[in-house]
Amino acid sequence: MRIGFAGLGNMGGRMSACIVRAGHPVLGYDLAAENVAAAGAKAAGSIGEVAAGSDIVLLSLPDSHVVESVVLGDDGVLAHARPGQIVVDLSTAAPDSTTRLHALLAARGASYLDAGISGGAAAAEKGALTLMVGGDLDALDQARPVLDLVAAQIFHCGPSGAGHTVKLLNNFLNATALAATAEVMVAGRKAGIDLDVLLAVLNASSGVNFATLNRFPKIVHGDYLKGGLTNSLMLKDVNLYVALAAKLGVASLNAAGPVASFGMARALGYADEISNTVVDAIGDLSGGVRLQENS
Repeated sequence: MRIGFAGLGNMGGRMSACIVRAGHPVLGYDLAAENVAAAGAKAAGSIGEVAAGSDIVLLSLPDSHVVESVVLGDDGVLAHARPGQIVVDLSTAAPDSTTRLHALLAARGASYLDAGISGGAAAAEKGALTLMVGGDLDALDQARPVLDLVAAQIFHCGPSGAGHTVKLLNNFLNATALAATAEVMVAGRKAGIDLDVLLAVLNASSGVNFATLNRFPKIVHGDYLKGGLTNSLMLKDVNLYVALAAKLGVASLNAAGPVASFGMARALGYADEISNTVVDAIGDLSGGVRLQENS
């Protein structure tokens, strides 16, 4: 199966590198040409070249607007779609947009899988991501040998749009936990609590979450785990969740916290920094607090 990849940034580049390390050539395209080389891919001159030369096309792009431009552009994926081709969208995107693209590609005989990813840069580096996939199960089975190269777990969540829906639900919980834990850690620092002790208590108690287990044990010692989702992208994901909740008629009572936290981080100059730096933005508004003892 000839593999193409569009969008070789923080996550796509790492996924492409995993595929290449497994011995499979990748035809890649990114607006930053250096990203293609860094990912070990063969450079394509356009999205159209990737689509025309690949049996499976992987997309890792910032949002639905960019996904639509890549798929629907004059020399985009749809223009070169053909029966039997599989397009896998690994972006975090709006489910409504996803189902629309699925229908357009299906009319050309191609399959479109929405495959939200979780695990961050570290998991992408190791090929150990979690994928939540929507779309045709037969197409997923055909794509699985390639997806297994980047993922440790693959869940078929339902029809088109289900993968991106589950991704938004997951990311909302991730954002809420990260923002709330950041606030708690700043409060702990200002209260004079040893943060390693605080984390040990939280991780043995009911406040435990992904951020207390995996993020803050590094952050309190100055490692912000750079390379993952930025504050701007986290805010984008939370806003997509809010739109989804509104469409579903679900009362989104807990969205204000992460919307405020990551919006504030973006406004204070952390827009393109990893979302873990939300703790520094909260610290800025709390008297210039940093978690590291020597700060």
